[in-house]
Amino acid sequence: MTTYTLADVRERTYKSRDAWWTVFLVDPLAARLVVWTANRTNITPNQITFGAGVLGLGSAVAFAMADWPWLVLGALLFHLSFVLDCMDGKIARLKGNGSVFGAWVDFVFDRIRFFGCMMALFIGQWAATGEVVFLLLMPVVTFLDLLRYLNGAQVAKTRQSMREKLRDAAEGRRVDAAVADPESTEADSSADAAAAEDTEDGPRVVFMEEALREDPALDREQVYARAKAEGVRVVDVHAGFSERMGWYERLRRSLLRSRVRPHLFSGIEFEMFICVVAPLTALATPLAPVAGALIVGVTVLSCAALLAFEVAIVFKLWLATRDFTRELDRLAQG
Repeated sequence: MTTYTLADVRERTYKSRDAWWTVFLVDPLAARLVVWTANRTNITPNQITFGAGVLGLGSAVAFAMADWPWLVLGALLFHLSFVLDCMDGKIARLKGNGSVFGAWVDFVFDRIRFFGCMMALFIGQWAATGEVVFLLLMPVVTFLDLLRYLNGAQVAKTRQSMREKLRDAAEGRRVDAAVADPESTEADSSADAAAAEDTEDGPRVVFMEEALREDPALDREQVYARAKAEGVRVVDVHAGFSERMGWYERLRRSLLRSRVRPHLFSGIEFEMFICVVAPLTALATPLAPVAGALIVGVTVLSCAALLAFEVAIVFKLWLATRDFTRELDRLAQG
């Protein structure tokens, strides 16, 4: 029987970049639980996902009770359910027993858990205080959560499209400047295939953002120097953003050394602040109206922080598309 160690879990299951909440408040506990679970039980990732769902249901029930002891209990149960939610993926990667359907189940249960607990928290507070603001917050939180999913997927798709087109251009293939992939004719496909055959031994391409992500200790000048020595072409579609936000690059490298991604308020922090931090403010006072006001305050600040980071992502993408066009023109000119 294979014996897994904490080092195995860290090496084989930790993401190279993750949310600070996960890195500092989840992984230290989840990793140790994974070692025990993997070595002593035959529990599957789907069973762990189901356990996370049960804890999430308990959290929702506690939130609905509205009194401060129940709010604290609900916050603790929600955090523990997220720990289990992280464990199922780690077990799957460690043992190699994950599945495509299991990934779908994990995603669906995660969304159901958050929306169920969020609604239970706000409806419970509305029933306890009579403040309509809690009912108004529900659609706002739902909208922002859906917005960050849609925005994240589209931004990732656009970045991938830019990388593919720049790589093709660097290797001598004909490239359309539009980021969205156009429908190509059979003749275009044949021409691109022929160009690909002629440039199989062309220069390799490394993208600046990927090089800096893989080795946070490097700076841009070092990446260029290494690429020159290896005969590799460097493509940087974030040069414009880096020139304007030099402090961001220094912060980014510092955070990546600890595996923390620079998107400091992402979906994970959004969920945790609403379903963990906000209800825990009830510890400050047993008075329902005051506790309710604190929950509203944390929720509003969380919504504002998430929206601000989404706007920053869009701004960075806009600058990247401008650099993409200039880089594509430069490659086309040889």
